[in-house]
Amino acid sequence: MGSYDPRTDTGIPTEPVGSLPRPSRLQKAYADYDAAKITKDELESFQDEAVEDSITRGEATGAPIISDGEQHRSSFATYSITDTLAGTGLADNLSAGGQYFAIFADGHNRQLPRLTGGPFRYKSFSSDSLKKSIKLASKPMKQAVIAPSMLALLYPLNGELPGYSQAEFEEDLCNECEKDIRQAFEAGAQRVSIDFTEGRLATRADPRNPWTGAGKLPYFIELNNRVIDRFSAEERTKIGVHTCPGGDRDSVHSADVPYSDLLPELFKLNAGYFLMQFASERDKDPVLEMIGKHRREDANGVPQVCYIGVTVTQSPRVESAQEICDLLVRAADFIPKERLGSTDDCGFSPFSIDEKPNHGSPDYAREVAFQKIANRVEGTKMAAEKLGIGVPVAA
Repeated sequence: MGSYDPRTDTGIPTEPVGSLPRPSRLQKAYADYDAAKITKDELESFQDEAVEDSITRGEATGAPIISDGEQHRSSFATYSITDTLAGTGLADNLSAGGQYFAIFADGHNRQLPRLTGGPFRYKSFSSDSLKKSIKLASKPMKQAVIAPSMLALLYPLNGELPGYSQAEFEEDLCNECEKDIRQAFEAGAQRVSIDFTEGRLATRADPRNPWTGAGKLPYFIELNNRVIDRFSAEERTKIGVHTCPGGDRDSVHSADVPYSDLLPELFKLNAGYFLMQFASERDKDPVLEMIGKHRREDANGVPQVCYIGVTVTQSPRVESAQEICDLLVRAADFIPKERLGSTDDCGFSPFSIDEKPNHGSPDYAREVAFQKIANRVEGTKMAAEKLGIGVPVAA
């Protein structure tokens, strides 16, 4: 797993969620691949080009740890089971037409495939792309992976598949998720975060989307812990959980859900750290108070560190370093400063075909994203200095 210290360079830890907007050139390549106009190898050449640019520009922000921007992924949720969001290259035992994952505030939706039988197996793992990306990086890298709770939505909401029980599916699912995390570390990731955006959505009860009204949050927590608890306390200090109200086409799916419906349950996950949307919350102090109240100093052997979102990824407005500093200093009134970190509210583009309409284009959105990251890093350093948190001295 390596010896990366998340306080390196900034005093207060700072880390990206994962995704960056895909350039319009790459988005066209996805469409051409779906239309059989280019080959998989040709698509991968466009992805590789975008990864190299993401790493080069990510390192230029001064960030102590970076990601490859998830340029190889169909989406944060489906990278392991399909080549594209249109369903080209679906994994075995899957077909089109599954449940909606989410219906967003602007009315558009994203749909999952449908499980047709067992066994459930990943088609690809996060380490497949990380092994290529990490060769291009001179700084430590993190890797985001999908939560088992998201992929649990592949199984029918009511009833069981003939010959493949839900219990059998869950065992296969947890095994694949564990393998995804372990292989990411083996490929060189210094941190692995589990994307859990469905957590807040699980309390929304949207009548257009039946699973959201099925009371699944406690089940999601239990299922995710079935994977997290397979790791030692030392390993779990490097395993995080990300939560947000969604992010696609500059829209969200559950920002109207009170955070109080999620946070008390969220910290029951035995992860070492949490990446939480925060900058876009209107009433911030009550959220900070809840985080401070419910985070655990001993989560089955690990203290939970709270990385709060300090940049709004749906907005083209770039937050200043001073604004970010002030947000973190205020957060330290509620969260112990030694357990405080900073992040972005969400991945900048969790889905590969995100046009970023509020920004005007995905290419401009990439420019904005790197500006926001650079200011996050600088603002975090400023807050650390103001709070008297020094950068660790190398041995």
